[in-house]
Amino acid sequence: MQNLKQHLNVLFGNCLSEAAGIADSNANVITASKPEFGDYQANGVMAIAKQLQTNPRELAQRVVELIDIADDSLIERVEIAGPGFINIHLRDHDLMLQGSGILQHAQALIPQSEPALRIVVDYSSPNLAKEMHVGHLRGTIIGDCLARVLEKQGHTVIRQNHVGDWGTQFGMLIAYLKEIMNGIETESHELPTRLADLEVFYRAARERFDSDPEFAETSRLSVVKLQGGDPEYLQIWHRFIDESLRHCQSVYDRLNVTLSLEDLKPESFYNDELSHIVAALEEKNLLTQSAGALCVFLPEFTGKDGDTLPVIIRKSDGAYLYATTDLAAVRYRSFDLHVDRSLYVVDARQSLHFQQVFAVARVAGLASADISLEHIAYGTMMGKDGKPFQTRAGDTIKLVELLNGACRRAFELVSGKNPDLDEDSRQAIADKVGIAAVKYADLSKNRTSDYIFDWSSMLSFEGNTAPYLMYAYARIKSILRKQEVALERYNITSIDAQEERDLLLKNLQLPEVIEMVAADCYPNLLCNYLYELAGKFMRFYEACPILKVELERRNSRLSLAALTAETLQQGLDLLGIETLEQM
Repeated sequence: MQNLKQHLNVLFGNCLSEAAGIADSNANVITASKPEFGDYQANGVMAIAKQLQTNPRELAQRVVELIDIADDSLIERVEIAGPGFINIHLRDHDLMLQGSGILQHAQALIPQSEPALRIVVDYSSPNLAKEMHVGHLRGTIIGDCLARVLEKQGHTVIRQNHVGDWGTQFGMLIAYLKEIMNGIETESHELPTRLADLEVFYRAARERFDSDPEFAETSRLSVVKLQGGDPEYLQIWHRFIDESLRHCQSVYDRLNVTLSLEDLKPESFYNDELSHIVAALEEKNLLTQSAGALCVFLPEFTGKDGDTLPVIIRKSDGAYLYATTDLAAVRYRSFDLHVDRSLYVVDARQSLHFQQVFAVARVAGLASADISLEHIAYGTMMGKDGKPFQTRAGDTIKLVELLNGACRRAFELVSGKNPDLDEDSRQAIADKVGIAAVKYADLSKNRTSDYIFDWSSMLSFEGNTAPYLMYAYARIKSILRKQEVALERYNITSIDAQEERDLLLKNLQLPEVIEMVAADCYPNLLCNYLYELAGKFMRFYEACPILKVELERRNSRLSLAALTAETLQQGLDLLGIETLEQM
């Protein structure tokens, strides 16, 4: 099923192709920038007229004549403006039919995409040596939003949590954990307590590593034994990894993120394939030895000095790097999972790394011809001082501490607005509002930009924030509860007021926004849309009485309110934000 813009693009594109005699002409239909320009504009005539070296208004006139002949039920009228723009006005009756249809079948609000694709979304990917910190927030919630959006469109989404569980630091941690388990520092039954704070455990192991050469050598030998498959070392490693994953899963559950243990594809998963990657690169004569390391040099990647930059595949000591593991993941996703798109939701600072990995994968035949490899880069969360968000002491903030702070501040806010609610109810509301505020403050920013983390703005009930949108939804649900007779069947029968029509049309445009988010992977487009939708509802509510008008108009406006509530709920759900019936 096509959304409004897709339908118009096909209709006007066909008429433009017929008028110009050029197949597959692009009508370039966009949402009208001003109400006086109609609902949509077809802007593709000028480009085709230039190609034909003909008068654009004359070509536009031929397109308009063909549109009249097509007699599409959605089109009320069209008009030519300026040098050849075509303003498109939609028919109220058809808009009301579509809105009413969605109210009967809420799943129709977001049409299924055709064709449905197989898509990997690689996101979150924390390093299991430590607890998740604020730097993991963006990759986790942006990736989860994209996975939800793509799944809602009917695509087969394969979530992949490519956690770091196999690097050099794990030799250090295993050596330290082995000491504890052997009773050198404490009794083994105290192990769960010692691991409860992974950050403290990591720092203690690091201090030993940096200060004790004998311990450092033991750590390096532990890596060799681990990667060699030593059963004892694997058992210790598993114990540490299990505890780390428990920490991660508790954060995912609290964030309402859809990752689970079933989605794990850690670095260790690809360990047995790394030697095969080297062999595949050797077969293509792509490997060069440089200072004892095996590297791939591609001419399109050069440094400031003009020298070609290496992609290091295997270090001189035989250890593999991230690039090798990522190449193995590309091959797995291409030829085992047979996916059409592979999205990597990873910090923008890794852009060169992924450009190189994707290029090597292509030239080496490790990527299928059909797979689209896409780095979904994002910027850094900054403090008010313009530096990466940290504690006053300069330490990295644990993600769970950030969430605790959000819920604590939200509780104070909710208590101030609803002092009569019992404490448990206020806490339940605060937990959802606090988590939603943190997520929305991030998702509403352009993902490629750094942004300033600001408690006061994200928890405000005014402006483009989660509390504002959650309150708008709760307010609509309160209005619907106040109706004297429950509507057995919602039906939009009148949009005479401009505010009614604007609100209905905005609701019907959600699929267009979802299509853009799915294609370009910018969740802030959905945030902006929901904020504009809530604003249009507030203007509708102020201009159009709902409960104190005649029955037919009352029921129509209640239906329009119900449609808006459904749109807000589905949109917020795609952002991973839970709505509240009462705030």
